[in-house]
Amino acid sequence: MKKIVTPILVALTLGAAAGAMAQTAPAEPVSSLSYNVGAVTDYRYRGISQSRLAPALQGGVDYADKSGFYVGAWGSTIKWIKDSGATDGNVEIDLYGGYKGAAGDVAYDVGVLRYQYQGNTLGKVSGFADANTTEVYGAATYGVFTAKYSHSVTDTFGNINSKNSYYLDLSAALDLGNGYSLTPHMGRQMIKNSPAFSYNDYSLTLGKDLGNGLSASLMAVTTNAGETQYTLVNKYNGKSALVAGIKYTF
Repeated sequence: MKKIVTPILVALTLGAAAGAMAQTAPAEPVSSLSYNVGAVTDYRYRGISQSRLAPALQGGVDYADKSGFYVGAWGSTIKWIKDSGATDGNVEIDLYGGYKGAAGDVAYDVGVLRYQYQGNTLGKVSGFADANTTEVYGAATYGVFTAKYSHSVTDTFGNINSKNSYYLDLSAALDLGNGYSLTPHMGRQMIKNSPAFSYNDYSLTLGKDLGNGLSASLMAVTTNAGETQYTLVNKYNGKSALVAGIKYTF
């Protein structure tokens, strides 16, 4: 449940002969290793609260190779598994890897993402499958617009007989200047064989680069998820909300 970062590109400027104008060499990729830690007032994924509308602590590590391949891991505290009646399942760990490249003006990203809820016992609860989920995904970016398709190759987030569920994500990345960004998003989660659990989600996120690796965000999010299907311990996890976040990357 993690957005994948792109490999860093740097421009290498070469000095020209004395008296001539400086020329810029073509940008060349470099490998990078980065870490991040953060917190949110509500951990939302695909519009649905994973933390019972409460704050969550998060962190991760990413390695992006200059070849375009990448791997990473990311984790967050959660509550939805225990709220569903399981005795164990407090943490989500995402493990992912893929390849990023470009074909003309279109950038693409393909990979595999494993949502691992270590030690979770959701599969022992009547009416649920194991929470652990694996998806393959592909994304294409043109200009500021990105379309992404994710397809599950296992049961999906504890839904029984839900292999081959999918999620379609449409978004835009708008640079507002002065370190501000705006990201409108809409998505469609389809749960195989359980249409009542399928829904749309929408969000608008304002981001601010605070410098020195620190960033903040404020997201308005809403869904049309069924209240009966997405209510746990008397909390409707698909309700509209404002979510604030802070993250430090180093």
